[in-house]
Amino acid sequence: MNVDQAVSAFAGCMILLSVALAHFVSPLWLLLTAFIGLNLLQAAFTGFCPAAIVFRKLGLSAGCAFR
Repeated sequence: MNVDQAVSAFAGCMILLSVALAHFVSPLWLLLTAFIGLNLLQAAFTGFCPAAIVFRKLGLSAGCAFR
């Protein structure tokens, strides 16, 4: 697994978690979903992703998107 795959998997899990929390706990958890979406959008344009930095420090190999 490389950094790009790890970021995608992490974002997907976080979105699913936030949707489940919004359904079962409070609709305010949808703000987390919006935050994740905005972070992914800005990463697409800037190439900066905090999760990618963390995964790189954990030893995952670099991918094409986040260097």
